Amino acid sequence: MDALRHGWPLALPGAPVLQPVETAFGEGLAAGSMLVSASRAATLKLANQREAAVPGTPVLLRGADPFDLSAAQTVADPSRDLASPLKGPFKAMPLHWRAQATAALELARIAGILPAFLVDPSGAGEAQAVFAQDIGALMNPSRLQIATRARLPVEALEDAEIIAFRSTDDIREHAALVIGQRTEGRVPLVRLHSECLTGDVFGSLKCDCGPQLDAALAAIAEEAQRGGWGAVLYMRQEGRGIGLVNKLRAYRLQDQGFDTLDANTRLGLPAEARDFPVAARMLELMGVGRVRLLTNNPEKVAAFEAAGITVTERVSLALAPGVHNHHYLATKRDRAGHLIP
Repeated sequence: MDALRHGWPLALPGAPVLQPVETAFGEGLAAGSMLVSASRAATLKLANQREAAVPGTPVLLRGADPFDLSAAQTVADPSRDLASPLKGPFKAMPLHWRAQATAALELARIAGILPAFLVDPSGAGEAQAVFAQDIGALMNPSRLQIATRARLPVEALEDAEIIAFRSTDDIREHAALVIGQRTEGRVPLVRLHSECLTGDVFGSLKCDCGPQLDAALAAIAEEAQRGGWGAVLYMRQEGRGIGLVNKLRAYRLQDQGFDTLDANTRLGLPAEARDFPVAARMLELMGVGRVRLLTNNPEKVAAFEAAGITVTERVSLALAPGVHNHHYLATKRDRAGHLIP
């Protein structure tokens, strides 16, 4: 991930050298082909070509001319399509290193950059060795451990503790805010909340993240005042796992008329990329095996149950829609299956 964010080329055994388009640098950098996601290939009108016709698989494309860095960045970023609508023609080429290509695109997502690479570019410099199996280690929740904990009085209730979690394979540090005194025999009320800088900090009206966090804290504080307890698991998985910068690119696409799910997939990223088993691991480290889950998302319930956490009750978190987020909430209800009244 560090190499990708620095724009360094990668060397995966069995594949040509790959350099991330978004962060690449250097004079005279150019390549005869690019690696892009299937959804990006579809927006570039390649879906009817045999080599790009399999949904969800990476696509190797070639243009009439080599891709310099400026041209490659325009091809890679769909949020710039209105500013530069004419691209191509492109041809989808046979891809004989599909597993390595899939690994590279997944690493780009984890690093929070656009899933697009220059393939065997000239002037790339020394490549960093990467192995496809390393992704399994990155996604292994067992590497997560408690780093430290401290008392943290908060506005919702002064009787609170914060626990920080860290993994050796991930730069993101998750946290749990525990509210109230743990009482054996009382199942805690738990909210799994994914980081949203725009909503949680700046009060964005485009989503319901900030109000959901506030409502969850209030509900857990009320539970504590009745003799129970609970926790907010704050996951550093911005934009449903695509990162802050890509989330803002998705916002630009939403301004062009795409809904929140289509905006993600148009970027070549999953509509849902959060790692819910990490949240289950946090509960395991806290010694919690049963929860009342404060959520409208049945996928969170299923993920916890699959990870061995018993959800004794799903507690709805209903909030009134606003002028700016009513379409967003309708999309979550109608397309993502959230149980929103």
